[in-house]
Amino acid sequence: MMGKSAIFAVLLVFLVLVMNSVSGAIDTRKIDMCCHKELLDNEDFKVIDGFVAEAVQELVDTRDFTSVAKHRTIILSRSSSSEQSAAAQYAEQFFESAYKYISKAFEEAEELTPEEHKLKVNLNLLILVDGLEDVRLAELATKWLHDDSAVIRYWAVHSITNPGFIKQLNPTETTNLQLAGRIAEELKKLVDKAGPEILALIAEFASVVDISQAEDLLLQIADMRISKYADWAVEYELLDGTILKLLDDKIPSEGANKPAIARRFAQLYSYGIQRYIKGQDFLNATQKQRLASVLVETEILCISRRLRMAQSIIKKAVEQGDYVALLQEHSRLLGDETRPGQLSLELNFDYGENADGSKRTAPLVLPEPPQR
Repeated sequence: MMGKSAIFAVLLVFLVLVMNSVSGAIDTRKIDMCCHKELLDNEDFKVIDGFVAEAVQELVDTRDFTSVAKHRTIILSRSSSSEQSAAAQYAEQFFESAYKYISKAFEEAEELTPEEHKLKVNLNLLILVDGLEDVRLAELATKWLHDDSAVIRYWAVHSITNPGFIKQLNPTETTNLQLAGRIAEELKKLVDKAGPEILALIAEFASVVDISQAEDLLLQIADMRISKYADWAVEYELLDGTILKLLDDKIPSEGANKPAIARRFAQLYSYGIQRYIKGQDFLNATQKQRLASVLVETEILCISRRLRMAQSIIKKAVEQGDYVALLQEHSRLLGDETRPGQLSLELNFDYGENADGSKRTAPLVLPEPPQR
């Protein structure tokens, strides 16, 4: 017990010293007074500007990256006023200063050496932008969407797709609507080369933002994943469970886009089932497990809802390793060369046209897996 108490005491002293050293690095006394004022004047605006300048510069100058998170917390915790009457005044000055000094910090980081230090500074600045969750800082993030570093690209995308940021992309406001469109167009450029982590962020953005470009973006992601399945080059099948759910949620009750979205849903799900059946000697255990989860969860969450009846045939077939039953259910739900599937009939879509101009009732057939 004495040993544990001594260790705890040492840790407590260490934490206090760390907290004090961090707090001492950034003077928060004046900004804390501004946070609680009911009305701000020019001197208060100068205090806010000075605080942001000092705090952001600390992120650039620090070499002790174990304390960077605490620096960010200090900034984020003072990004808004506690007084409703001064909230708009405070926010306008804070984010004007944030844009100015974070822009300057990115410029300063370009001169830093070694490259690892530069990368860490840029990364921490992007994580700060992400935490601030304000559309006024969108430009600072979009500049990094095509960076060579995967982790930089990830946080750049995360900064403009996190829920707090997306809430501000209000279609009723012309400026934010235009910003949402510009972001969607930039994200489209990333889809074909993005990894699963970034694709998941983009897909969530595309499913939530209510603009036509976002819907096109979601369809582009679905088409890319369908193409990856056709080439037997798909990575991280669990992502497709998310994409299928998002597609299902976006299928409207009516409208010109209903067949297009429903078709992508059905084709992607079909390829998932076909991959599971044809890939038994090609896929590893992890891939099979991930794919099985996608098939079963999509049946439960999406197929059952669309057909207004609890569905469990795919679940039972997967659990029992019954590939004949799985293929039969695939044909029943999604269609084959002789008849349309139940899902096609329910959602009123087809798979395009045959060479003779007739409507295709079956999804595309997945090629056989390549030889190892």
